[in-house]
Parts: sequence; structure tokens; C-alpha cells
Amino acid sequence: MDAQGRGRADDIDPADQWVLNPNTGEYELRLPPSPPQSGVPGPRRPPAPDADPPRGRREAPGRPRPETPGRAVPPRRRRGAPEEPLAGRRGRRPAKKAARGKKALLWTGGAMAFVLVAGAGAAYFYIEHLNGNIASVSDDGASTGGFQKDKAINILLIGTDKRTGKGNESYGDSGSVGHADTTILLHVSKDRSNATALSIPRDLIVDVPDCPTTQEDGSQKIIPGTQQVRFNTSLGQDGRTPSCTMRTVTELTGVKPDNFMVADFNAVKTLTSAVGGVEVCLGKDIDDPDSHLKLSKGTHTIEGEQALAFVRTRHAVGFGGDLSRIGLQQQFLSALMRKLKSNDTLTSPSKMLDLAEAGTKALTVDSQLDSIGKLKDLGLELGKLDTKNLTFTTTPVIDNPAEKVKSTVVLNESTAPQVFDMIKNDVSFTAVKEQKKKEAAAVAARLKGSKAPASEVRVRILNGGADPGSAQETLSWLQVEEGVTKSENAGNAPAELAKTTLEYAPDQADQARRLADIMGLPGSAMKPGESVENAQGVPAMTLTLGKDFKGAGTSLTAPSKAPEGVDKSTADKVECAE
Repeated sequence: MDAQGRGRADDIDPADQWVLNPNTGEYELRLPPSPPQSGVPGPRRPPAPDADPPRGRREAPGRPRPETPGRAVPPRRRRGAPEEPLAGRRGRRPAKKAARGKKALLWTGGAMAFVLVAGAGAAYFYIEHLNGNIASVSDDGASTGGFQKDKAINILLIGTDKRTGKGNESYGDSGSVGHADTTILLHVSKDRSNATALSIPRDLIVDVPDCPTTQEDGSQKIIPGTQQVRFNTSLGQDGRTPSCTMRTVTELTGVKPDNFMVADFNAVKTLTSAVGGVEVCLGKDIDDPDSHLKLSKGTHTIEGEQALAFVRTRHAVGFGGDLSRIGLQQQFLSALMRKLKSNDTLTSPSKMLDLAEAGTKALTVDSQLDSIGKLKDLGLELGKLDTKNLTFTTTPVIDNPAEKVKSTVVLNESTAPQVFDMIKNDVSFTAVKEQKKKEAAAVAARLKGSKAPASEVRVRILNGGADPGSAQETLSWLQVEEGVTKSENAGNAPAELAKTTLEYAPDQADQARRLADIMGLPGSAMKPGESVENAQGVPAMTLTLGKDFKGAGTSLTAPSKAPEGVDKSTADKVECAE
């Protein structure tokens, strides 16, 4: 698109040409017309159904439209062609100081979104034709149905090793089907105060489940699962789509993603060029003939092919394996986040427009996230996050003990479950002071104080979503193992609960603290309320076992910090690769 088409001619600030349409609530591009017009705009009428298409958009008969290079995963769905922009008004509006600040806020809300989301989310003020840039594939029922504004958000970000796109044929295996080469589960807390980006090693041994998959013709096919294989085969292998990677992540972590986003090599090149490069730091000279990266020790600004070489480098850093490359990629993503947040990007209309185009063209998203409107909403949610509270970490693993020549890894069972539980329970990996103060106050008020003897604890146990038989199992354990003899099985709760709760009257607080101590209940599970009569007509507390209940004797208190030895870094800090 030329300068005039993008609104850059005649020294006109493109930001001044985006006008809020009160009827739709969207920002629209209004360009000044070339010939003189009346100062009073005429009424807008929709074009006639048989009107000719605008000049320059007519396609030659029989000539197929060329596909955009670099798309990672078939099948694709393109949205319909965009409507023409509304007619512009003559001349420029008077400059308003407040308007500039408002536009900056709009850009900030979108540009704060994580990496690829940032490019697409920041584009929400752009014209509707950006919808046509976005390719989507079915989630095949593997997601939650899409993120929600009032809940924690889990986005699965996948980078494939497919070599499609200009200049990418020479990298590695040019015939790759597009495996899950880089995978990050991005968890954003419910209150948007913090986020965790969990990298999943491509060489991690996992079980890939059976995957119902939508074919190009719209039919459904179940691709059989495989056991004890590399994680990266969850995509591409045997025709698997990103929905299968999503199912594999759910099986591995217990976290069901809301959406997925897929990008190939072109995404790294186009996004870094769109923002004018990102700054990275090297703790030593690097000359890697495999990735084609050659940089001296120190700080460098990289973009395009050089940025791609940076994220592909592994032999020249760390131990020379995939885990070392993951650390390098996390450093790169942190740098890109900082650049996206910087005033240099947010106050540059040309960079924002380039970023909008690059971000939407670089993406293949799931069918629940297939429009600028949806990406805008996601971008605004992620835009509330401060990068100092975005933690990068890697799934804890150890070398595969079954191999003599180490080439794969397996879960570190002593630390990985705790990391997964932190994400499931929305626990921050960073010290978010305000959140910790609130949690500490709640826990102190409910858990601290005197505790009644176990023999004096009266409680009725209900099953509110736990496995069948859990109420009886818990009753037997409490009476036989813990001495809570004044307890009884009250059957099923009237409704299922996601979380286990203990309701008690004010004069039963000492009993509640004792039972919480025995069962490992967190302060959030304790619900001050009313007592109920048990079978003997005596006031008792109500323990309702929710879907989170893991079995009698298993603590329900989520870990409050990452286990020792788990590597983590935050997006606001510059780290030098070695």
C-alpha cells in the first residue's frame, strides 16, 4: 500500500484519521478525498448490490488469488473481503491535546499483549480488512471455548519448524511437516496482576492422546494417539493439528488452554522488522554455522533473518541442546515485549500500522479467536499486565534414564507437579506485593488462632464434585486416622463446586482451624457462615468436597512459591546469553 493509501501523504498524522464511529463503537479510517468536496458531507448510503468493485481490487477471471507465504497449518479459513472505508471529510480536524493521550492509551492497551498477540491486539483500531489476514483452524473441542474476561487466561503459543515462506527453505529440514518446535503455555492471572510463560521442551517424552481432527473437507477424523514419544510430534505428525497439541498439553499439565496461536519462521522475521529490531545481549562471541548466527559479545539490535538465527541457535550456547535454546528464546521474547511496550513503538503510527499487518499475517489461530475484534479483546486483557510480573520458566525435566546417549528428557516428578499446580491454582511466580498482602490477610484471619481437639470437631461431609465415594473415604480417614469421631457422611451436595469448602459458624472457628490443619485446607476454602444440625441434632460444620479434591490425606493448599531449582526470569530484565 502506498503512502496515500496508508494516510501518510501531505504530512498528515495517520493517528488523526482514525475516527470513532458512534454507531459501531469501532475506530474507522477516514481519508481526505483527492478532488474538492462540499464542506457538508452528504448522507452515507450502502453500495448497490450489483455495483462494480473498487478500482484496483478486481481480479482477473479464472486467476486464483495467490496464497500468503508462510502459513503454518492447514486447513485455512479466510474471512470475507472487507468493506470499503467510509468517505472522508474535507480538511483536518483542529489538533486536540487530549486526543493524542487517548490514542496513546488505545495503542498501549493492544501493544502490551504477549508477542504475536501484541501485533494483532494493537491492530484493533485498524480497518476491518485486517480480518482477511488471519488464518484459523478448528480447535476440535480441545479448548475451553475461548478466553473470558472475568477468568484467568491460558493461551497456547506454538512455533513450528515448517520451512514455508520466502528464504526459509535452507533452514534445517526443508520437508518438515511442521512439528511443535517451540511451545509456550501463557497463563495470565484472573486479576491480570501477573503472568507465567511456561516453555515445554520439544524433546520431552509424553503420551499424545487420540485427537478428533477436522479435515480440509470439513469431515472429522480421529488420529490415534501414541505413547512415549517426543512432545513435538503432537503437531504435524500423522496429520495432527494444533488442537492435538492442545490436548497433549492438557494431559501433561492438567491445564486446559482457552485458545492457541501458531506461527512459523516468518513471524520472527516480520515482527522484529515491524518494530525496528529488538535489543539482545550476549555474554560471549557466538559463531554458529547451523543457525547462521555470528555476533560478538555485547549488546546488539537484531531483526529479520538475524533475529530468526538468534532464536534458532542452540549449539553455541549453554550445553548446546534444546533446553539452552529455550533460554535464548525466552530472552528474545522478553526483549520483544520491552520493545512493544516502549514509547518508540507506541508513539510511532508507522510502526503500529506495520505491526498490525505483520502480526495478523503471522498468525494462525483457533476458530474461537479468528477476528480482529476477538484479538482486540484479548490484547486489552493482556495489556493490563506489567512485564516485571511476567515470569518465563521451563517445565522441570531430567535426562531420560532409559537412554544411553541422551537425546530426550522426561518430567522431573519432584518439581514439575508443583509448577503445574501453581498455574492451575493461579499462583504467581513473582512477588506481586498487593496480591500477597491480600492473600496473607485472608489466611491470617481464618487459619491463625486456637484449634479445638480433633475429638471435638463436628462436621458433615458432602460430595460436591469429587470422585464417587470420596465422602465415605474421607469420613473413614478422619475417624480412624485423625480422631475426628464426630463426623458423618451427608451424601451428595445439591450442586457441584470447583473448589472444596468448609462452612462454619463464628463459634466454630476453632473447630474449623483444626479441620483445616488436618486436611491441608487453604484459607480461601474456609467460608464463615452458618452451622447445620447433624444426625444427632447438634450444630456441625459443612465440608463440601469439590472437583479439586485429590483424595483423603492429600493437602489442598496450593504451593505459594516456585520449587527450589526451577529456572525463571522476568520480562523486564535484560539477561545476556552465554
